[in-house]
Amino acid sequence: MTRETGGRDPLHGITLKAMLTELVELYGWEELARRIRIKCFATDPSVDSSLKFLRRTPWAREKVEALYLSRKRVNSDIWG
Repeated sequence: MTRETGGRDPLHGITLKAMLTELVELYGWEELARRIRIKCFATDPSVDSSLKFLRRTPWAREKVEALYLSRKRVNSDIWG
């Protein structure tokens, strides 16, 4: 990745674990499972088990990233 693309990627430097942890703190597991229909969020959820699933399942990871980015956009629109 070049310096230029790093500046354009809003997820650059943010780990999947950091995204998931922030979303869980913000919404809780129940609301997260409602927003993103993934079984690992609804049944005996944990950060570790969810990370394993998200790392193996691109479509699920994309949904988590999209929710994270939409939340960041809302915050930057309000405060930015």
